[in-house]
Amino acid sequence: MEPQILKDVMSSGLLSFPVTDFDKDLNFNPKGYAERLEWLAPFGASALFAAGGTGEFFSLDSKEYPSIIKTAVDTCKGKVPIIAGAGGTTRFAIECAQAAEKAGAHGILLLPHYLTEASQEGLAAHVEAVCKSVKFGVIIYNRGISKFKPETVARLAERNPNLVGFKDGVGDIEAMSAMYLTLGDRLAYLGGLPTAEVYAAAYKALGTPVYSSAVFNFIPATAIRFYEAVRDDDTATQHQLLKEFFLPYLAIRNRKEGYAVSIVKAGAKIAGHDAGPVRPPLSDLTGEEVELLAELVRKVEKA
Repeated sequence: MEPQILKDVMSSGLLSFPVTDFDKDLNFNPKGYAERLEWLAPFGASALFAAGGTGEFFSLDSKEYPSIIKTAVDTCKGKVPIIAGAGGTTRFAIECAQAAEKAGAHGILLLPHYLTEASQEGLAAHVEAVCKSVKFGVIIYNRGISKFKPETVARLAERNPNLVGFKDGVGDIEAMSAMYLTLGDRLAYLGGLPTAEVYAAAYKALGTPVYSSAVFNFIPATAIRFYEAVRDDDTATQHQLLKEFFLPYLAIRNRKEGYAVSIVKAGAKIAGHDAGPVRPPLSDLTGEEVELLAELVRKVEKA
């Protein structure tokens, strides 16, 4: 896929991050993963991110990563575009990006590097090295210790035609507004805070109407319904779903660090599409928390 086409894909619709299937021994389960993607593909997401944050990219090794991306690409070919997660050290991010391009992915989401702080010059060098290592489109993920200033992204966009997107996982409205007003339509923009539905209306007002949904993993029809309500300025439906599902959901998610991923895997199991446990350092929900989530899912599915 040409970078400009990836940009167009990112410019409308709902995107999502499928969880990565593991067996009881925490090994990648390709059969379960393919079945998951086959289930999710018809619900209408504009693109799916394989091995992203919700897909536990941070726990994957270099041997299993290409298999995960190839499984996603082969399963979803002709159905929905696949954007691969890539990140970590510059060399590992390049290794992932090149493996994803070889596997037939349509682009990458460049996840944050880990542990150390970095200057804007260092972040720019990291992004540029990855961009120049591949031909397909690259999307920056602004999150954690990888926070980009508008002038940094503007310089990167000028030098790297395949830099086509900016995903925000910080939630700083002033900074996001400055980014959008500085770069304009040079990039596609994506809301990427955990449980992005809570922030969707505010981001749309900034000129960023597209976001990625984690709950699409287990209540895809409801996720699409909420996206359509945001798209159509249907505040009544938004407020109803926020009050009846998303705010109670956040109360469970916020009980422990890392539950933003764990709760999605629990939801997938409740929906009848068990993806197995999360890998350390994450921990699974308790039995009580799973039942609280199951009750929320039952209620929203009846609506």
